[in-house]
Amino acid sequence: MSHSTSVPLARSAADHAYAFARAFNTFDPDVLDQLYEPDAGFVPRPGHLVTGADRLRANGEFLRLRVPIRVTPRHTYVVGDLALLIVDFVIDGIAADGEHVHIPGTATDVARRGPDGYWRYVIDNPFGVAHHVGAP
Repeated sequence: MSHSTSVPLARSAADHAYAFARAFNTFDPDVLDQLYEPDAGFVPRPGHLVTGADRLRANGEFLRLRVPIRVTPRHTYVVGDLALLIVDFVIDGIAADGEHVHIPGTATDVARRGPDGYWRYVIDNPFGVAHHVGAP
């Protein structure tokens, strides 16, 4: 059930993390999914890549916490229409169930500029090279 229909997408790779945060903070998985290419992969926990409906479901798990994300881009490397994004983030606050949530990470993501000029995830790997993370 969407409350919003969209958020502005990024025209520069360096702005993609901020577009993601705006979409994430709507807590609407359909809005967030607009930041991904149709066949994009999401890594909800190290070693586990999901796509399609499973990606939407896995992102929905994070959004159900109803705790906003803050992002701090560290590096953006662009070659042609591909970008490697290294982004520090934290999801920190009181969840919908009243429990405190603190999920920090450093994402290593791959984005691609589409024919429309907007950047979208090809691979969203929020926990980068982490070995163990307390994610939902």
